[in-house]
Parts: sequence; C-alpha cells; structure tokens
Amino acid sequence: MKELQCAQASHIRISGAERFAQLATMGELIFSAQDVATIWKIKNRRTLLMLLARYVKRGLLHRIWRGLYSIIDPKKIDPLLLGIKILHRYAYISCETVLFGAGLINQRPMEITMVSNVSKRFSLLGHHYHSRKMNDSALYNTLGIILKNGVRTATPDRAKQDMSYFNPKKYYDLSR
Repeated sequence: MKELQCAQASHIRISGAERFAQLATMGELIFSAQDVATIWKIKNRRTLLMLLARYVKRGLLHRIWRGLYSIIDPKKIDPLLLGIKILHRYAYISCETVLFGAGLINQRPMEITMVSNVSKRFSLLGHHYHSRKMNDSALYNTLGIILKNGVRTATPDRAKQDMSYFNPKKYYDLSR
C-alpha cells in the first residue's frame, strides 16, 4: 500500500501557484528558461517552452529576451541588471557608465557600458548596451568590483583602469 502511495505521489502535478511560489522564494527577478526547468524539475524542453508560452500569454510571466523571463514587468527592472542578465556571462558595469556617474566625465554616455569576455552591442526597452571584451586575467580580477543593487559594478578607480585598457589616451574632464 505504501509503495502505491509513493508511486502516486511522484506523479502529482505541481500547481501554477506553487511554481510561482518557488520562483518568488529565490529572490531573483529574472530567470533563464534553463533556470525555470531546473526549479520546476521539467526535463522535456517542449513541455517547458509550452508552459512558459502559456504563462506569458496569461501575463503571469514576462518574456524579456530569448530564453529570459521575469515575474515582474521588465520596465520596472533596473536597466543595469537587465543588461547583465541578457549578456548571460560574467560581466560588470564599468567605463563611461561609472565614470559619468562619478562625475569624471561630463558627457552622458549613449550606452550602458559593461566589461565581459565578449564584445557585443544590443538594445532593449530603449536602453542601449555595449559589452567590451577584456582578457580573462584582467576581467576576473575582482579588485575594485563591488556588488551594488545585485549588479557587479566597478569603482571609479577600476573604471579608469578599464578605460586605460581600452583607450590609453582617454581624457578625463575632472581629476578625482
């Protein structure tokens, strides 16, 4: 009898409410399709994609980018976090974005600048992103990288070093 109950229990479906409760308890706003498959224990890719499409259609999930979903409206998510999550690799905010924020350059950057191991430009929700490729030994050196609102961000000194890596003749408006 116990064996029959265990066999039946292993085939019980998880409700949508339970699925979203699992996502909410993780504290993350943005999930990849693979993250969702792992959390919800879904092995069949077609089942996963069909389920995600249904939840998006019902407005329970928001599709941000290919294979990237959110439980809240993407317009309410920090653009820096969005860029890092879309890049989907180790990266941090640096260069012009940090230097402008610190008042070291006066011209507002047209793009949110990130440093990673790939060179890439993309846009989403009116925000433009530029990922600059850095060699691994410099990229993974965590000196001068802080976690700010869930996003790895360079300190102004680190951003200056990063700019020197990409453009040794860079001029700074103010000396700090």
